[in-house]
Amino acid sequence: MKTASTIASLVSIAAEGRSSSITRRTVIAGVALAATMSAGIARAQAQLDQPAPAFSAKTADGKTLTLDSLKGKTVVLEWTNHDCPYVRKHYGSGNIPALQKDATAQGVVWLQVISSAPGQQGFVDGPTAIKLNLERGAAPTATLLDPSGQIGKAYGAQTSPHLFIVNPQGVLVYKGGIDSIATAKVDDIAKADPYVKTALGELAAGKKVSQASTRPYGCSIKYGT
Repeated sequence: MKTASTIASLVSIAAEGRSSSITRRTVIAGVALAATMSAGIARAQAQLDQPAPAFSAKTADGKTLTLDSLKGKTVVLEWTNHDCPYVRKHYGSGNIPALQKDATAQGVVWLQVISSAPGQQGFVDGPTAIKLNLERGAAPTATLLDPSGQIGKAYGAQTSPHLFIVNPQGVLVYKGGIDSIATAKVDDIAKADPYVKTALGELAAGKKVSQASTRPYGCSIKYGT
């Protein structure tokens, strides 16, 4: 993170023995500013029971989709990276495709999000994203291409998979893992607590999500520098 490198550089300056009062004041002010910037980034991440961060994104089929256009619908955001073994676990087993099909059949909008930067693991263009979904039997409503990482960082997406659910009023009501067992083993799916499936069922029944924040697991999002 740039903020961390800024702090490290400033501390290094101080360690070099530049003892003038101006330099010391500059270092102290710089560290304080960098820390403030870091705190600001943390606060900018999506918060439960608050309006979900708005976005406008290009989809794999070349269209533009905004979150505002989906008001009145439950929206699932699923961060994905086809090369990640944790993602392969849930697609190769059919788990995520089945969740997508069940959810969309009930009117839920399911959006894959690819935030891998160009040249990083998981980065694909639109046609490749569509081809991968056809090969895996996936059925998202759309795939959002986020090579700049803007959407991922706005939501605080950390891993692939990492899932967020927005209710019809545009409020974030779930963020976390797809289930409770953080392994790449297919056999563990049946034994896990299916967080996302449960959350969607509770929303459909008009209930509050009982486990609204859980620990995500998977490969780190391959954001650009």
